[in-house]
Amino acid sequence: MALRRRPRAGRGGRRAAAVVAGEASAAAAEVEGALTVPPDPTAAAFFDVDNTMMVGASIYHFARGLAARDFFTTRDMVRFGLSQVRFRLLGKELDQGELTEARASALAFVAGKEVAEITGLGEEIYDELMADRIWGGTRALAQTHLDAGQRVWLVTATPVELARIIAHRLGLTGALGTVAEVVDGRYTGRLVGDPVHGEAKAEAVLALAEREGLDLSRCSAYSDSANDIPMLSLVGHPTAINPDGDLKSHAKDRGWPIRDFRTARKAAKVGVPAAAGAGAVAGAAVAAVALRRRAHPDDLVQRLRAAGVAVLTP
Repeated sequence: MALRRRPRAGRGGRRAAAVVAGEASAAAAEVEGALTVPPDPTAAAFFDVDNTMMVGASIYHFARGLAARDFFTTRDMVRFGLSQVRFRLLGKELDQGELTEARASALAFVAGKEVAEITGLGEEIYDELMADRIWGGTRALAQTHLDAGQRVWLVTATPVELARIIAHRLGLTGALGTVAEVVDGRYTGRLVGDPVHGEAKAEAVLALAEREGLDLSRCSAYSDSANDIPMLSLVGHPTAINPDGDLKSHAKDRGWPIRDFRTARKAAKVGVPAAAGAGAVAGAAVAAVALRRRAHPDDLVQRLRAAGVAVLTP
């Protein structure tokens, strides 16, 4: 087996957290039909979720569903939204202390909640808000790998519990996602390592490849974002899907295939840039909470917009 690895020198600080996150994500991956040996066991495909497999940001749709169920307070959403937009948009520039703070707050909004409760809500919200937002072209690409006897995993910064639901509903093998610490069946509000984003996605794929005996030179990966270049560069067959400008340029320079399933109508309907997905969660959910409570949301909206958050109102 020709497993390609990058050197892991300098595993301190941010790099070490990415390694921990990737390995935790691979360890948490649940494989559908694990007892069945696939016809092509050394090849697999890895798909990003937000704006690659699904229109918009999955965490945005999930938060909308939770807000509709009075799951958040306004203060919860402001705190979560502001911390996450800083991580998603400025993650590469944050110093170690700020990055640690962003990581610690990433899943603080579910602290103390039962895993079973969140998973059950995820099932409902997928049916309500996500099922009709799957890109048909990307799902068809995933099916070609399944039909060829290859396994297909989602790889996403979305919490792994939600990522598993999406993978299961699409008939895929499994999912690699951000892992939250759980004690006695409840979330502590802390993450295991970093969110599975950027380098951590690549580490998750590497760890899974080692565990599953994959030959990365025969594997494929798909994403819309330049943040996922580390993951795309690992495999023998990378493809840019609905790419942002930086990824499109990178793909052209390297001769990678580019597939774009977007239309002007769909883009206008969704209205949530991929990079602003975490911030849009805050905007939409804060507005929804405030309106339900008959409070005027303008002050909250202005605070979010001042921080560079794309705010959608219901």
